[in-house]
Amino acid sequence: MTTLSTKPPSGTRDFLPEDIRKRQYVTGVIREVYESYGYEPLETPAFENIETLLGKYGDEGNKLIFKILKRGEHEQTGQADLALRYDLTVPLARVVAQYQNALPKFFKRYQIQPVWRADRPARGRFREFYQCDVDAIGSTSPIVEAEQLAAMATVLERLAFTDAVIQLNHRALLTALIDVAGIPRALEGEALVALDKLDKIGRDGVVSEMSARGFPATAGPALLDLVASSDASQGGSEAAGGNDWVLERLERSVAGHETGARALQDLKDILRLVAGTAAAARVNLAPSLARGLSYYTGAIMEATVEGIGSLGGGGRYDGLIGMFLGRDVPACGFSLGLERILVVMSERDQFPPDVSSGAVDILVTLWDATTAQHALRLAADLRAGGLRVEVYPEADKLGKQFKYAAGRNVAFVAIEGDEERTGGTVAIKDLRSGEQTAVARNEAAAFVAQRLHSRPRH
Repeated sequence: MTTLSTKPPSGTRDFLPEDIRKRQYVTGVIREVYESYGYEPLETPAFENIETLLGKYGDEGNKLIFKILKRGEHEQTGQADLALRYDLTVPLARVVAQYQNALPKFFKRYQIQPVWRADRPARGRFREFYQCDVDAIGSTSPIVEAEQLAAMATVLERLAFTDAVIQLNHRALLTALIDVAGIPRALEGEALVALDKLDKIGRDGVVSEMSARGFPATAGPALLDLVASSDASQGGSEAAGGNDWVLERLERSVAGHETGARALQDLKDILRLVAGTAAAARVNLAPSLARGLSYYTGAIMEATVEGIGSLGGGGRYDGLIGMFLGRDVPACGFSLGLERILVVMSERDQFPPDVSSGAVDILVTLWDATTAQHALRLAADLRAGGLRVEVYPEADKLGKQFKYAAGRNVAFVAIEGDEERTGGTVAIKDLRSGEQTAVARNEAAAFVAQRLHSRPRH
């Protein structure tokens, strides 16, 4: 008999209980922060009509869309009519167009759901992964960007990413720099895709890719010189004046360029507003930041950690909803990558100790087979007191039951034998200290709760 493989498909994973607890902790923090900034929850289907997704992510993105073949009598055609969700932004744009009359003037939503990409799996990169998005629809005000940068900074701080930096750039500024570098407008999209790989393949790799795509020989190096000469991440501008230093050099680079001047003013307005928020010390202007998705129209942002890379990002996309609605609707948002965050937090041991603890506060032992009902009643009383309770299902020796509880990271064990029942007490054993205490049965839940010292659960 052939044995079937038990491994999940490449680029996907099974999540065991400890994995889930960590994920719930992180998404709980993210959800709390998002809601504190006024964002409301939204969910959309796992798959969309294929025409909804195609053409929204550029040529590179189109290649990574998981297509779903037609079914039934159309199966033999080999054609696709549906596709798995590639991100959460395009489905949001469809929702806004569909429910425009039912949504508030300024619609702020968050969405935490899985997406799928037919990418090559690698460390921290999967084919199925969760995104944690916030988007604000309906306003062109830089207040939107400032608050989203602050929300991103707040999440990173709550999750102990003390060294995270949020890079900020502007898509129209890149358009101006591309123009100044002598790159034809028809090649702008390809230039952005190549530039977006700068941190992965380096300057020489980007120049080679631009050359292979047919760029003028001097154009690629000229563009990289323009972004590098004013990029804090390339030259270390903090000692020279930080963001003001970057702005000064950018003003010289795009002097006389109307598009570039407007983009720089947008960035100045955002930085002015950010100064009074949680993001004030984390935002750095980064003219080399491209973000390859083709729908961005204004400010773009990315949270990074040195030696790790991106934890998430986003930007303004005032034209995307118009593809569905027939008129432009202002929109801006960002997405945090849950999988990368979890990997890095585990490697750095950034989780609070209780997150990795067991899912049970106390184990009720089974004295013998005749006392099962007593054990279940005790468990019910303890649960009514707010505890997470497991009942040992078999009449084993107490030593085996203690060992089982310890293996499950359960802190306390409840023992109710004949003597305890007669006296109206319960013996509570603390497996951390080995101490055993006789407690009045009606006070047992409060006794354990007081000693758990557990942080609030998310």
